[in-house]
Amino acid sequence: MPIETNYYIISDSIGETGLKLAQAVAAQFDDQTAHYLRFPFTHDEQKLMTTLDTAKQDNGLVIATLVTPGLAKLGKDYAKQIGLPFIDVMSAIVGSVATLTGETPSGVAGAVHDLNEKYFDRISAMEFAVLYDDGKDPKGFLEADIVLLGVSRTSKTPLSLFLANRNLKVANLPLVPNAHIPAEIYKVDPKKIVGLTTDASVLMEFRRERMIAYGLNPDTAYSARGQVDEELKFAADLYEKLGCMVINTAHRSIEETAMLILEHMNLDAFDDVAKK
Repeated sequence: MPIETNYYIISDSIGETGLKLAQAVAAQFDDQTAHYLRFPFTHDEQKLMTTLDTAKQDNGLVIATLVTPGLAKLGKDYAKQIGLPFIDVMSAIVGSVATLTGETPSGVAGAVHDLNEKYFDRISAMEFAVLYDDGKDPKGFLEADIVLLGVSRTSKTPLSLFLANRNLKVANLPLVPNAHIPAEIYKVDPKKIVGLTTDASVLMEFRRERMIAYGLNPDTAYSARGQVDEELKFAADLYEKLGCMVINTAHRSIEETAMLILEHMNLDAFDDVAKK
């Protein structure tokens, strides 16, 4: 029987860091059912203590990302007093950086979400991804930082949006056998093009599930082996002609695929990509 674990994520910002950490931890336990309870914008002692009391009653585990001066220590001390597991994510790292650099931390919650130039660049990249999704306008290929190619159901759109959230302008094009390939594709630096492929059996299953979700017959040409093989071969031939990077997405998450692309393009700094 799965063991239920209640992760109490307490933050003086939105709690995204704590949530991702909790999810990464929970993924290590196959027999665990994880519940994530987020408590954002915790800025004062009363709210913090109330949340910790609730976590204790719920047999929870606290992951705290608090930078408001004194709040993390207060929470840690109180949690120890009542016997509540409390992981203070930020203090040790912030303290080490302060020691290394000699700088005093700002103690400003949510500083990473400030409406600065990077923020608006990210919004612009997201708008770009939507505007040039599915090859809507070929001129987007020439303006993009990354161009994704792939047959239907190879994660082009979600990957485009994921990379856009890293300040990258991404355009994508669905590939269909014998369909016209825009001339702009051949003008793009091959280093900027990524060809997405997958295993035939995985693609067939994805397409069947999509048809079922739409209330349609799953056994159509769209999901037939012959059709799938033809599409994958067409894509492979184009990738070879272009000389671009090829990634098989069959058993990879969006995050893993994105990391491969960033490493290939020497764009390791996820959120600080230099704009040309």
